[in-house]
Amino acid sequence: MRPAALISILLLIGCAPSEPVVIHGSTMGTTYNVKIVGKADADSMQQQIDVRLQRINDLMSTYLENSELSQFNKTAPGEVVKLSDETVQVLLMARKIFEMSGGKFDVTVGPLVNLWGFGPELGDQIVPGKEEIKAAMSQVGMKRLKLENGTVVKTAETYVDLSAIAKGFGVDEIASLLESKGFENYLVEIGGELRASGLNDRRKPWKIAVERPDVFQRVPYKTIDLVDMGMATSGDYRNYFEVDGKRYSHTIDPTTGYPITHNVASVTVLAKETAMADGLATAINVMGAESGLALAEDYNLAVLVIVKTEDGFSEKYSPAFERYLGIDE
Repeated sequence: MRPAALISILLLIGCAPSEPVVIHGSTMGTTYNVKIVGKADADSMQQQIDVRLQRINDLMSTYLENSELSQFNKTAPGEVVKLSDETVQVLLMARKIFEMSGGKFDVTVGPLVNLWGFGPELGDQIVPGKEEIKAAMSQVGMKRLKLENGTVVKTAETYVDLSAIAKGFGVDEIASLLESKGFENYLVEIGGELRASGLNDRRKPWKIAVERPDVFQRVPYKTIDLVDMGMATSGDYRNYFEVDGKRYSHTIDPTTGYPITHNVASVTVLAKETAMADGLATAINVMGAESGLALAEDYNLAVLVIVKTEDGFSEKYSPAFERYLGIDE
């Protein structure tokens, strides 16, 4: 699971010409916040937002036994399954990120996530044995899923977990809902993943803070102005366990079967689609700073990597992210 509230929403100081409509709720094991600039019926919009988010949960949750994804995970290899357009869309995005990252983002990592005790049924948080990891690895691999004409087939036994991309997709879905109602200026956030459109109620860009990846406090590390973009952050500093003084992250490398061990504290990605930003943030977090930033440069991605150092933290960023630097200085 992704650590919630990785990103704080900062309000500019001053008197607003009109207060935005603010809607709060719960979804996907976390919270959501929506701000709409303009006239809106808060009760009606909340009802529509909750219905849309409940549908995504009913489709993609591994925590709901009867969700579409949970039912698919129970199917046998070779069985042709017709999935919803939304789930297929997310799987296609996941496959794209899998290919971009050389397999470092893999939604079939579920058996490993469960083995390490970070799945829907939280197990004992102990270090599994090599044979257990090897057995789980035998069920991992995006190539075990054959997507064709809206159907999905397992070519071998596997378990799909969309938690590293579903919240971002949820943000995009709520953004689409708002736009279908004629709203152009809004901010949508689910569990730290967000999307900003237009301007805030002070007629300025939405000012967003990337959180300092600190276990003990929640303070801004850097703020940026976000306009018509999605934003997602992946980090391992909230969700982990320790054994004999060694920390084991919830972020599992699907190519090794083990939690990541490098010095990346968090990765923030900006993209037009929050779902892509969500998945790419996880992929780059697994890849590490050097390989992740090389990927960002190859695909012209706006990426900020915060690295742990002996003295605290330092930052590295892709050329596409440079345009966002200095805004908060």
